[in-house]
Amino acid sequence: MGCIGCSCSTGKGSVSGCRSNGGCATGGCNRHNTYDWLSAIGIQDARPFEVVEVSFKNGSRKEFFKNPQHTRAITGDWVLIESSSGGYDVGTITLSGEMVRMQMKRKRVRNDSKQQSVIRKAHERDLERLDELRRQERDIMIRARAIARTLDLNMKVGDVEFQGDGRKCTFYYTADGRVDFRELIRHYAREFKVKIEMRQIGARQESARIGGLGNCGRELCCSTWLTEFKSVNTAAARYQNLAINQTKLSGMCGRLKCCLNYELDTYIDALEDFPDKADRIKTRAGMAILIKTDVFKRLMFYTYAEDRGKFYSLHVDQVWEALDLIKKGELPASLDDILAMAPPPVVEEVEDEE
Repeated sequence: MGCIGCSCSTGKGSVSGCRSNGGCATGGCNRHNTYDWLSAIGIQDARPFEVVEVSFKNGSRKEFFKNPQHTRAITGDWVLIESSSGGYDVGTITLSGEMVRMQMKRKRVRNDSKQQSVIRKAHERDLERLDELRRQERDIMIRARAIARTLDLNMKVGDVEFQGDGRKCTFYYTADGRVDFRELIRHYAREFKVKIEMRQIGARQESARIGGLGNCGRELCCSTWLTEFKSVNTAAARYQNLAINQTKLSGMCGRLKCCLNYELDTYIDALEDFPDKADRIKTRAGMAILIKTDVFKRLMFYTYAEDRGKFYSLHVDQVWEALDLIKKGELPASLDDILAMAPPPVVEEVEDEE
């Protein structure tokens, strides 16, 4: 049958979008998937842990709840949980047992913190009601944007999420500054006849909730596995010799791509062997300027400032040797002479013999 709560679900046992017939073979039907391998093994925990991790709206939001023994709910079950604002919500248990203890430690959640409880397992009527609410969210979001536009509010409604019982609706919006939405809430309550909650999020959080494909061809990291957003600046692009092009370096959220930080430490370690002040090398044939650097091949490409018709690929050890000559007061004759200097020793790979 179709995945309940998925935007591709038709609610009648078929899937209109991914055509995986409820198997979620694409991996995109549920964001931030987690695999509870301890419960899959079937080993009973030596120290039972009554807290479980519950996922809402296909993984866009996850929270921890107490799971009393009388519910008999395990990983993968749809459950009804208590809501802090009254009523109940519907979600699916993604982690249980010792894995939850580790996840709470990673997210710095105390074990003795106040948490709501799981009420019971969700039955078919609860899931049908949830599916009906998920279908209405897109139309409500479009209508909510139109109302905000008529009130001349500088904000954008990015996502709408209904509570499982339909009593409350949370509007996630982005804005550059503070927004006085008191009049907006009155319009929303009159229009949608539910309890309204406004929650401001950043541009990266909006992309994580909506999802999409990056220009690398894969699903966005923030909507699949990335849970912590670290600051990214243009220095990361400079270390990797990338052109400072805002269009190419920006992601779907309009901010610098998070993946610029993935290989940054490797580049920084590799650049430690390169000289700091080697943008210009003075030779008797003329001033040589640095054009580009191949970090991992340890090559530095130079050309003459007066005649840029030819490029010279110098190894970093040859550049160091040329700089040492300049410090001694001896100018190299030309870039060809630097290129003819002793090449670095070649390390031969020795194959392991059985």
